[in-house]
Order: sequence, then C-alpha cells, then structure tokens
Amino acid sequence: MVRNALSVDVEDWFQVGAFETVIDRRDWEGLDRRVETNTDAVLALFDEAGVKGTFFTLAWVAERHPALIRRIVDAGHELASHGCAHDRVFLMTPDQFARDIDRARKALEDAGGVAITGYRAPSFSIDKRTPWAHEELARAGYAYSSSVAPIVHDHYGWPGAPRFAFQPVAGSPLIELPVTTARLAGRTLAAGGGGFFRLLPYSFSRWAIRQANAATQPAIIYFHPWEIDPGQPRMTKAPMRSRLRHYSNLSGMAAKLKRLMGEFEWGRVDAIAADVRKTLA
Repeated sequence: MVRNALSVDVEDWFQVGAFETVIDRRDWEGLDRRVETNTDAVLALFDEAGVKGTFFTLAWVAERHPALIRRIVDAGHELASHGCAHDRVFLMTPDQFARDIDRARKALEDAGGVAITGYRAPSFSIDKRTPWAHEELARAGYAYSSSVAPIVHDHYGWPGAPRFAFQPVAGSPLIELPVTTARLAGRTLAAGGGGFFRLLPYSFSRWAIRQANAATQPAIIYFHPWEIDPGQPRMTKAPMRSRLRHYSNLSGMAAKLKRLMGEFEWGRVDAIAADVRKTLA
C-alpha cells in the first residue's frame, strides 16, 4: 500500500478564511476559544486508530496553548507551521512573508521543543501571484511545503501547478506537496479533505485517494479541529455560502475520519516528503 499523509490545520473556528470579512481580528481574544478541546479530541482519534500525522499549527495558537503543542509532540506527531495568524500569502510582500514564517517557526519551536521543517500556507495561498514564496521558504531552510491547491476555487487555487510533488526552487531540496486532487472527464477536482470531505460522499474521497495511489502517488489530506465540533458558535452574519461550507455535516465528521484512518495507510508529512525526495533525486 502507498503511504499517505494525514494532516491537521490547527486553527480555531473564528480564524478561518470564510469568516475573515465578518470577524475582526481585534475581537479574537474575546471569542469562545475551542481549539484546545477540539485538538485534544483529534489527538484521541489518531491515538485510537494508531495513526501519526502532521499538525500545521498557527503561532497564535501555540503562544496561547503551549501545553497543547507539547501534547501533539509527545504523542509522536509532527509539529509544522501554518504561519502566525492565518494571513494569506498573496496578501503579503516577500519581506512580510519572511518575517511571518520566521516568527511562526520560533513560536512553535519554543512551545514544542522540536525543529520545524514543514509549512502550509493559510488557505493554500501560495499560487501564481507569489512566485517568490517558495524561494523564501527555501532560504529559511524549510524542507517541504504543502501549500498549493492545483484547482480553480473562489478563495484560492493554482490550476496550472503540478498535481503531485515537485521541487519549486532550482538547486534547492525544498519539496512542494500539493493537496490531493482527482481527475474526471478532463477536469481536476478538489479531493484533499476539509469541506470537500465533509460535504461529499465518503465514496468520492475513497475513489480520489485510490486514484492517486494507483499512480504510486501519496494522497495529501487535511482537516481542521473545528470540523468535529458541531457545538461551535454560529456566525449568522456570514454569507450564506460561507455558512454552508463551514457548518455542514460537522456532526458526521469524526465518524468519517475514523473510517478514513482505518481504510488507508497514513504517515506524517515530513516522512512522505522524505520518501518523495528520493524519487525526485
């Protein structure tokens, strides 16, 4: 069996891109913080399934919940960077991005006591508008990124990017591991997890992962701790589309994840990146 990568983007319910126009960042501190409880529930799911994964974590979370970060590391999972405060890369300058990934790495390493070698851009926001982003990651010494969604989407996407792992910077060992997609009737479909996993039938995700594995490629799957929390606050002021994406099928997510964990072979993203690097050498 091909070993796939299962990852968690550790952010709270109010930090998602879908709510960025209706929740002011200055109000974050006063909102119902649920990320620690939800991430602990995710850790329990991993433990029950005997699976190790990668937790791409915001520095904002690490600075406020250092004990949670230590529990992630102590459980044998990879701790990786999701940036500081969920700022999209294509809204930053190169200098701002360089400062963001540096500060995030320091915060995570201070909290977790381990080296940070992996990065995922908030909202998969490395795309054709940011040709400099991979160069900054390589310059900072990151081993891999999983920041590209090679799809068409209203919030993000780089449809011209490769569907599978590639080396984005000439002369650098940096690996980019795009989130998983599937091909159907000449179209590239999003199939990497998150809302797509919650909203679509489980059979679609199974088919997409099997398609990648049939090409001897690992699937790169992600989800968020808030996606297993049906009791989270409701943002009634958010656009209808955003509310549908965010709140649909939360109550069924944990069961679907258990099924997914039991059906395929999983590992940490750093291990998958190391495997892929050997094939690209």
